[in-house]
Amino acid sequence: MDNQKEKILIVDDETSIRRILETRLSIVGYEVVSASDGEEALAVFKKEYPNLVVLDVMMPKLDGYGVCQELRKESDVPIIMLTALGDVSDRITGLELGADDYVIKPFSPKELEARIRSVLRRVDKISTYNSIPSSGIINIGFLKVDINKRQVYKNNTRIRLTGMEFSLLELLVSRAGEPFSRSSILQEVWGYTPERHVDTRVVDVHISRLRSKLEDDPSNPDLILTSRGTGYLFQRIIEIIQ
Repeated sequence: MDNQKEKILIVDDETSIRRILETRLSIVGYEVVSASDGEEALAVFKKEYPNLVVLDVMMPKLDGYGVCQELRKESDVPIIMLTALGDVSDRITGLELGADDYVIKPFSPKELEARIRSVLRRVDKISTYNSIPSSGIINIGFLKVDINKRQVYKNNTRIRLTGMEFSLLELLVSRAGEPFSRSSILQEVWGYTPERHVDTRVVDVHISRLRSKLEDDPSNPDLILTSRGTGYLFQRIIEIIQ
């Protein structure tokens, strides 16, 4: 880890959970700040500028969904949501609002630590894909993808992507025309193997978010295609700027 510690914001109304995570994450080398409700979370975020937010869903004053919405209006900071909700659709809601991943309560602190490491590593990752040109710039029709700056432009207008959305796009673009299963995407981008069928919904929601931002007609995509019986692939002739 760099000399300057990465900062994690823990947002949970349960004191015991905050204390456990504050202790464990500090031991493994992170700087940790915390908040006990949604309104406090937004205030702490603006003051501390954390590198990642661990965000509980059920909280007083402003729930995790509301906090996620507010953060996404101004920041692409990675967000991992904690949820005790049993309904799959409730978990997916957080992803649709812009969260990068979720962990179900009760959870193992080791599992959360692994998720945090994986997300931070992917967001900060320098591309190692062999097919990426030295310039790091790829033109795809009306899109320009700058791998080095981790930026995307559509018709010369910058499109705001979260770190994980960009990492997903980078994977698909780097191997255009090659279908990826949902499980392999989850392993490549999020860094873990799905244990339950619902885990791969993380991939589906991120694909949907990417399509809504990049496709002219998200309901009839021509960039990010569904590979029947497999998963997804990026299909478009790529013009590379060396």
